[in-house]
Amino acid sequence: MIASIVGLSVIAIVATMIGGATGVAMGTGIWPVLLGIGYIGLPIALLLVIVFMVVSTTRRRRLARDGER
Repeated sequence: MIASIVGLSVIAIVATMIGGATGVAMGTGIWPVLLGIGYIGLPIALLLVIVFMVVSTTRRRRLARDGER
């Protein structure tokens, strides 16, 4: 899930850069959607990585604690 969000965001950013370089009007069509995906996709992926690390650490601590008994 994290990789797909990052990949989609990178593709949206690259498409936006190519569109800007070719002189496309960014206010119409699909361009506002691509800009939004580029802006919010990477921060969401970062939050998901942090959540994954917290959940993984909590699970490992719980398993280690249960293994000591």
